Amino acid sequence: MRLVLFQRTEASDVRSGLLTERGVVAITDLVPAGHTPQATMVNLIDGFERLRPALEKRAREGEATPLAEVKLRAPLPRPGKILACIANYWEHGALEARPLNMFLKNPDAVIGPGDTIMLPEFTEPWIFMHEAELALVIKGPAKMVTQENWKSAVFGYTGMIDVSARGEGRRTWKAGSWLGKSFDTFAPIGPCIATADEIADPNDVHIQFWVDGQLRHNYNTDDMEHLVPELVEWASKIMTLNSGDIISCGTNHEGLGPLQDGEVVDFEIHGIGRMRLSVRDPFKRKWEKGIYMGADSTNPEAVRRNRPAGAR
Repeated sequence: MRLVLFQRTEASDVRSGLLTERGVVAITDLVPAGHTPQATMVNLIDGFERLRPALEKRAREGEATPLAEVKLRAPLPRPGKILACIANYWEHGALEARPLNMFLKNPDAVIGPGDTIMLPEFTEPWIFMHEAELALVIKGPAKMVTQENWKSAVFGYTGMIDVSARGEGRRTWKAGSWLGKSFDTFAPIGPCIATADEIADPNDVHIQFWVDGQLRHNYNTDDMEHLVPELVEWASKIMTLNSGDIISCGTNHEGLGPLQDGEVVDFEIHGIGRMRLSVRDPFKRKWEKGIYMGADSTNPEAVRRNRPAGAR
């Protein structure tokens, strides 16, 4: 199933629903309402197995509203934690994986489908870039989860764009402090949560990202340096993961390019869904359009495989 939060109009209440081939089916009457939309989605995650028969019936028989007539919201509008992997893809002919590492991204940076990425009124960063990533949606509490038992902690999957303010080259702004990844609107999430049974293998998922129709990211998650079971184990050793938390799995940096005023971006994870956002910049800054050819190079028309022979 694909779970969403949506509004019928901009002024209406945020509701929970199922994204089906027929459109969006409301499930508000089936899911215990929380005090916020995030809390409602957490209630759905925690109660999903109990609710599954009713949800499956509603998906088949419930009245559907065409997708064009609703406004999808971020399916997790205010996660308790967003853990984001640093890099985590084989790149540039590397023969050994880099150490696994993550940073915390600001949960208040979340926006959803159809929203606008606002480049900040801040002059220090050299450039603003997109990083399209698969994100794990946690079912918790999860602590000290082993790689063998990783599925117990993963409720499902969504997409996240890790918008990043960078210094010269490809260094994260402020010498790796990661503050440049936490400006408001720098964590678009969506368009839905695909439950775990929808994705046979999270390390065999195709990710694509376009800017004004130009394909930039185009890669498969089998190229991760550290695979999903290891991400869950590593993160849960450090902290307790709770329902509705997110682990974003990193990106293949080949295909990076700037985001700038007036652009429209499209992000698709096959098996999960597609969403479109716009970009606005009050300063109207300009960079050369296209793929950034500094530290990264790519053939954007090809799904790249960079994993060295013999690497797991």
